[in-house]
Amino acid sequence: MTYDKFIGQSLGTGLIQKQKSSIGAVEKLLSRSTKDLVASRANLKIDEGIAYTVAYLAMLRAARGFMLLRGFRPSNGYQHKTVVQFIGEALGKSYAAIIERFDRMRRKRNIFTYEIDVTISHTEAVAALRTAEEFVRLIIEIIKKESPQGNFKF
Repeated sequence: MTYDKFIGQSLGTGLIQKQKSSIGAVEKLLSRSTKDLVASRANLKIDEGIAYTVAYLAMLRAARGFMLLRGFRPSNGYQHKTVVQFIGEALGKSYAAIIERFDRMRRKRNIFTYEIDVTISHTEAVAALRTAEEFVRLIIEIIKKESPQGNFKF
């Protein structure tokens, strides 16, 4: 599916809605995302599940910042899934591997959050943090290219 077709279908089905873009709001989401990376790293020694969850949240906030820059926001009960789908369509096939990792993290975080006795290993938490760091860097680079007028501080 093309990005434009995805946007049309998602607007039509109510998965996303238009949202006035604000560089300040984008910057706040990305700044929070970078703080989440720091929090995830700090939690590796304390609680791998929390480290994993916060690494995922860093990715989610960065992706939402990208969505907002494009003038959209998720608007239904599938917000996390919609954000992952949006970013996948927007970035295209060349970023399919990192988007797939993002989606796997989304599903694992959901299971960890809502199921009893689900654990996250130290190896999984470290891999999640690395993926999140790579993803957040990527989104920041793209946003800086798409909005060179922005004087971002993150």
